[in-house]
Amino acid sequence: MAGLSFYNSLSRQKEIFQSIIPNRVGMYVCGPTVSGESHLGHARPFITFDIVYRYLKYLGYQVRYVRNITDAGHFEEEGRESEDKISTKAILEKMEPMELVQKYTNMFHWAMKEFNNLEPSIEPTATGHIVEQIVMIEKIIADGYAYVANGSVYFDVEKYHADFGAKGMQYGILSGRVLEDQLETTRELDSQDEKRHKFDFALWKNAAPEHIMQWKSPWGMGFPGWHIECSAMSNKYLGKEFDIHGGGMDLQFPHHECEIAQSAVCNHQIPAKFWLHNNMITINGRKMGKSYNNVIKLSELFSGKHEILTQAYSPMTVRFFILQTHYRSTLDFGNEALQASEKGLRRMWDAFLQLKRIDSNSSTNTEAQDPELEKNCLGILSSLDDYINDDLNTAKVLAGLFELVPIINSIKDGHIKVNALSSDTINLMKKQFNVYLVDVFGLKDEQKHNEEKLSSVLELIADIRKDARTKKDFATSDKIRNQLLEAGIQLKDEKNGTVSWEFI
Repeated sequence: MAGLSFYNSLSRQKEIFQSIIPNRVGMYVCGPTVSGESHLGHARPFITFDIVYRYLKYLGYQVRYVRNITDAGHFEEEGRESEDKISTKAILEKMEPMELVQKYTNMFHWAMKEFNNLEPSIEPTATGHIVEQIVMIEKIIADGYAYVANGSVYFDVEKYHADFGAKGMQYGILSGRVLEDQLETTRELDSQDEKRHKFDFALWKNAAPEHIMQWKSPWGMGFPGWHIECSAMSNKYLGKEFDIHGGGMDLQFPHHECEIAQSAVCNHQIPAKFWLHNNMITINGRKMGKSYNNVIKLSELFSGKHEILTQAYSPMTVRFFILQTHYRSTLDFGNEALQASEKGLRRMWDAFLQLKRIDSNSSTNTEAQDPELEKNCLGILSSLDDYINDDLNTAKVLAGLFELVPIINSIKDGHIKVNALSSDTINLMKKQFNVYLVDVFGLKDEQKHNEEKLSSVLELIADIRKDARTKKDFATSDKIRNQLLEAGIQLKDEKNGTVSWEFI
C-alpha cells in the first residue's frame, strides 16, 4: 500500500504526506463568516476537511484541527474594499452584532452536526484574538513591510515581493499570479489614495465614529483586516510552521496568498507545508449567485423549501453526493443528481446492513469456495486503501464499494452461497465497509435515526393520551387514538398500564 499523498497547491503536484512531528498533525481550515446562514457552498469544504480529519485520526495521528469563526466580518477582496458584513447585517436584522454572530454561529454548528462532522479541536474567533492580530501587525510594521496611513495599516506588497522573492517566498507563490500583471488589472477602490500601491492590502482599518464594531489600537480606533486573523490564530495554536492549511479554492487568492506574506515576514517561513483546496460547487451548471436565485441555504436544502428544489434532501444524501466526486473537481448540484445519490446511498447502506448479518463462521467449507470470486473481492478490497491514499479519492472508494454491493445482494438472495467466499474475506469486507462508510466518510443510517426520533415522539403522545385517560378526558384520548390510526399507527393499551404502538 502506497503512503498517503495530497495534491499540494503550493508545489502544484502530489506529495507524500509526512507530518512535521511524527504521529502529530496540525491542521488549520478557514471557517465561516457568521454574518448569515450557511449555504450549499459551505457544505463542501467543511465535509471535505472533516474527511481529512477523520482519515488522519484513523491512521493513528493525533490531530489538532483548528477551524476559525470570522465574527468581525471585515473583508478586503479583489474588487471590493473593506466591508463590515456583521455590522451591516446587524443593522438590517435590528440586532446587536454579537447577538447576530451568536445566532448564525449556532446555525452553523447545527448544520455541521446534521452533516455528522466532527467538532474541531479548537474553534477560535477573530474578535477573541484582536490582541494577537495587533501584535503581529506591529511586528510587520517594525520590519518595514507595512505602513500607517490615516489610522489604517497597509501591507507593502511590492517591498515584500522584492525582498522575499529572493528567498523563494514571492507574492503569488501559492496562486501563481504574477505581481507585475496585477498592476494592470487591479480595480480602483475606496481608500486607494491611502495606499502606496493598488495591490497593497489592509492589516488594520481606521473606523469612523459611527462604526459599530471597533477596537483600540496603536493607530487609533479601528478593526482588523480579513487576512491577518487567520495568520494570528494559526500561529498561536499551531506554531510558526504546521502541516496542513485547508479551504475552498476561492480563498487561494487573495486570502491564503496574503496569509503567507504576513506569516513569512513574522516567522521567515511559509506557515504550512501542505495547502489543500477543494473546488467549487455549481448548481445546474451555473455558479452560485444572488442574481441566479440559486443560493440555497442549508436549512432550505434539508427542508426542500427553495424554488429550485423539487424535494427535501437529507444531510447524509448531500454528504454522500459530495463524496462521490473528487474534492478537487467541480461539483454540479441538480435535483436528478441528488435523487440518484439518495437512491445510491440507500442501496449502499442496505447492502452494508445485509453484510453485517452474514455469519462468516458458516463460510468454512473451502471446497465450495469460488477462487475467481475470492480473487475479485480481495482485489477490490485492497484497492480501497490505495484510492483514499491517492489524494483522498473518495469517489473511487465509493465506486469500489459499489462493485461489492451486487455480490452481497446475491449472497442475500441465495444466488451466491456464503461458502463461495472464505471467512477471512467476508470479515475483511465487513471491516472495510465499516471503516470507510462509518469511520472515514462519517455516514450514518438516517432511516434508523428517524425511526428512533419517531419512537420518542410516539412515546410522548402515548404519555399524553395516558394522562388524558387518567383525568377521564376520553374525548381527547379517543381523538389521539383515532387520528394515529388514520395515519397507520395503532396504539395498544397493555394490562400493566403501559402503551405500545405498531405500524399497520
